[in-house]
This record gives sequence, structure tokens and C-alpha cells, in this order.
Amino acid sequence: MHSVDYVTVDVFTAERFAGNQLAVIPDARGLSDQQMQAIATEFGYSEVTFVLPPEDPTNTARVRIFTPTTEIPFAGHPNVGTAFVLGWQAEIFGSAPGDHLRFEERAGLVEVALSRADGAVTSARIVAPRPLSIGPMIDVETIAACAMVPPDAVRTDNHFPVRVSVGLPFAVAELKDVAALSAARPNVTAFEAANKRYKPDEDSFSLFLYARSTENPWRLRARMFAPLDNVIEDPATGSASAALSAYLVSLLPEDTIDVDLTIEQGVEMGRRSIIEVSVSKYGGVVGRTSIAGACVIAMRGSISL
Repeated sequence: MHSVDYVTVDVFTAERFAGNQLAVIPDARGLSDQQMQAIATEFGYSEVTFVLPPEDPTNTARVRIFTPTTEIPFAGHPNVGTAFVLGWQAEIFGSAPGDHLRFEERAGLVEVALSRADGAVTSARIVAPRPLSIGPMIDVETIAACAMVPPDAVRTDNHFPVRVSVGLPFAVAELKDVAALSAARPNVTAFEAANKRYKPDEDSFSLFLYARSTENPWRLRARMFAPLDNVIEDPATGSASAALSAYLVSLLPEDTIDVDLTIEQGVEMGRRSIIEVSVSKYGGVVGRTSIAGACVIAMRGSISL
């Protein structure tokens, strides 16, 4: 019976069984699209990655990312976790892993930098593959219905709810405080209605909610709901964190600025995650957006096919 090896890793945490779960298939050669989707569905994690030899030998690998329901062009924690796993290997398709990796993905090339302590990989930082895109605006009533919160819990003084992306689109909205954020619950029927009205070209309607204080505006609490992808709630969403952070920096009056943000997610799920985001803005345009986080390996095994 044919089998493939897998590694599971907890991403955006230094504590095992916290953060966001990811399954990585370090050598997915020979797997069909249907098998990849079936494996992702079987794990039931928000994403599973499949690593293949690069089409361009100057790159490290080609990485395909599947949710339980579909393949997506980019995601944050799958890239961070996949880089962490590959960094622990003796070789990647015949080449020794260095501290800088480059992944070919549907959204474009993803640059990765590994961090090590005493020679062991501890974390990874990735650069978003696409520039910030903004729009459309989303009405407050849709956000409130999807999150099952009153409309006055949605703040609009800083920005209106809007779809943003640096590789994968999310609706983002600010809530008035952490209490309102913690009270949010996804309403699948409302998500289905929102998807009919606001469906992105890639993936389905997903909602990233956040709250922050005036005392520390660059430390955010967040939650992400994607029930149409069979992800009721995600404990850490790097692609959404990057897109939101880039958008918030784009709203600043400064033409040139570098901002570091910390986003805490997964608290309500008992899987606390810490996502570090850095955004650079030059000449009024948001440029490089990167996300970083620690990882720990949880399990290893093989899948029978």
C-alpha cells in the first residue's frame, strides 16, 4: 500500500497544542489533486500544505495549499509552518535548506526567512506575495448579521468594513471592544447571504474581526470566521493579519513610515496565537508587508493511500 509522510506543526506559538494547527506533506510527488483535497478534508485543519519540486530550480519548492473544501492561492500560517518544517529537514529535493527559502504559489512567489537558536529553526517570517488591494466596502448590517452582534458594535470611525487582500481576500471590520469581539458567533445563513452579495473571485466570504485600545493601537485582538470553507473559526490567520495591517497603515497620514504590529488571535478557542506583522509605507504607498511567528512540531506520521 502506498503512503506519504506528514508532519503537523502548531504555528504562531512556542507552546505545543496552542496556535494554529497545520499538516505539511513534505514530499507530495505522485499525489493527484483529488488526493490532496481528500487529505485536507480528512485532517479538518484550516489548511494543509503539499510540497512539490519547484518549476524554477532557483526557487526552493512549489507549495499548494488546501482548505477542507478547496485549494487557495495563499495563506499565512501555512507558509510559516511549511517553512519551519522544511527548515528542519536535511534537504529539500536534493538541496540543503538555508535560512532563506522561496515558495512558488498560485498567488506568486513567497519569500521566507528562517530564524534559528543554537542551530535549530524556531520561527519564520514571510513576505506577502501581492500588493495591498482594497474594496469593496461592506455594509455594517452584513457584518453584524454574520458575527451575530448588534450593528452598533461595529466601529466605523476609523474605517468602514471592507474587503482587503495581500494574496487572499477577507472582509475586515473593527468592533468597539474586546468584549464585543469575544461575544461574536458566526451565523452560517448570514455568511451564505454575504457570499452571494460580496463573493470574492478567490475563495468564499470570510470575516476577520478585530478590536484595539487607544493605549496600544498596534496590539490587536482578532478572530476569523470562514464557515463556508468548513472553518467555523481559525485560531491564527496570517494572510488576514497581513492584509488588515497593510490596510491600517495605508490609512495613516504619513507618506513614509514603518509600523510593527502584534495580533493576538485564538484566545476564545483556547489556542492563543501571536502574529507579528511589519508594514513599510513609502511615498504614500504600502510596500513590503511581512508576518512572522514561532512554531513547534506536534506530530509525525504517514497517510495510507
